[in-house]
Amino acid sequence: MELSDNLTWRKSRRSGPEGNACIELASAPGTVALRDSKDPDGPKLLVDRADYHRFTDAIRAL
Repeated sequence: MELSDNLTWRKSRRSGPEGNACIELASAPGTVALRDSKDPDGPKLLVDRADYHRFTDAIRAL
């Protein structure tokens, strides 16, 4: 799947003041896109939306 250039990327509100040591997320059709905030033009990871929610739910349950 090719990503659109006009995705809206967001960082966690808990990101530090420099904001350069975290991941950014964007919503894409049926998926969640992730990228390294230090390398916005670098590779992106696409995760199925349902799998992403299972992952974040498991982390919250820890």
